[in-house]
Amino acid sequence: MTERITLTSLSYGAKAIGRASSGKIVFVSNGCPGDVVEVEITKETSSFCEGVITSLIEPSAQRMPPICPFAQSCGGCSWMHINYQTQLEAKRNHVVSQLNRIGGFPKDKAEELVDVCQASKRQVGYRNKLELSARYTNNGFSLGFHSAQSGDVVTPKTCPLAAKGIIKAPVALQGALRYLQGTRDLGLFRVGVRHSLRTKDTEIALWAKPGPFPRKAVADTLSSALGCTSIVRVMADPGKARKIKGVESLYGKGFWSETLVETTFKVSAPSFFQVNTAQAEKMIQTVIEGLNITKESRVADLYCGVGSFTLPLAKRSKHVFAVESAASSVRDLRRNAQENNVSIDVIGGDSARELPRLGNLDALIVDPPRAGLSKGVTQDIAKAAPEQVAYVSCDPATWARDIARFKAVGYELKRAIPYDLFPQTYHIETVSFLSRC
Repeated sequence: MTERITLTSLSYGAKAIGRASSGKIVFVSNGCPGDVVEVEITKETSSFCEGVITSLIEPSAQRMPPICPFAQSCGGCSWMHINYQTQLEAKRNHVVSQLNRIGGFPKDKAEELVDVCQASKRQVGYRNKLELSARYTNNGFSLGFHSAQSGDVVTPKTCPLAAKGIIKAPVALQGALRYLQGTRDLGLFRVGVRHSLRTKDTEIALWAKPGPFPRKAVADTLSSALGCTSIVRVMADPGKARKIKGVESLYGKGFWSETLVETTFKVSAPSFFQVNTAQAEKMIQTVIEGLNITKESRVADLYCGVGSFTLPLAKRSKHVFAVESAASSVRDLRRNAQENNVSIDVIGGDSARELPRLGNLDALIVDPPRAGLSKGVTQDIAKAAPEQVAYVSCDPATWARDIARFKAVGYELKRAIPYDLFPQTYHIETVSFLSRC
């Protein structure tokens, strides 16, 4: 069944939204607000439909040609066909919508609390990291991005989102690793590449199953294929990447370095780091300024990672607690604190368990994973009674849920600022500030 539909908005995902003649909402792949399209309905439920465009009848004025020929197939740039101002407006609207629907705030109050979305300095060439899927089959070795349609691995010659030093990394590394593998499977399932525009460091991280590995041959071949400062092998089982069994340095430094807010960070391959360095720096500065930290402040940073917020905070406050559960990040955090000559109290463990032990706090930062705060954490925060909380989120839905939980334990949302760390995609970071009532 096909229908002519006018697309009106963007979902929090890779699809545009229109309405069918039945009145049901239709989610359409590769659409743009303002498009008039012929859509084939591929799925229908009691409340919504899904469809694909069979004919673009009237292209939207907001539609633009993607600069990458793989934009619609690799799955990484689902909004590259949409102009940037429209992307920014849609991202802010998603934050407002979730604060209204899930957070329970009236629409006008949500509009008042959410700032305009802060644009990225670079809309392409901003990523300091590429994450590539590796696959070995009877047809040989392939390396690249998962196709949005088929799940196959797509290998573009370049990736426009990548920083200049690694823009050609996918095809260069595929060629080198095909040569190395030959007729044998080296157990690779992921390859990460990081490059810093500031330090010029480039690291290749090979995620592989434990077992025999031609270390010298890999180091020699990859260092020639892609000029780099470090090559490491991360040993883990596919699907269980969080359960790391070991990391070994094959070439160079054995780590990647980056600078943020006049602070140098050394980052191990398994440790998380924001992919848009310049925009992350602005976000960190906003948090620090928004919390009004003094030299006498007692501050905690939960889900602190390698210390992106922790170290700049420690230069401005009396006592900083840093809580992190990932072992590689804890090691990096300790090293970064020592090398930057700052004093912090590093606590390796679960934030929900460790928070009650920290005592009274003046301010608190939480930057949880996509799932948001574990149930009960807001109650523990209320017991610690910080006057100010900065909540950094990468998912508007779980953020809005947690803002409602904060409200229930006596905290008021004062401001929310969306930051676009991921141009050409639907993803958004939100910095928000809460005060104790």
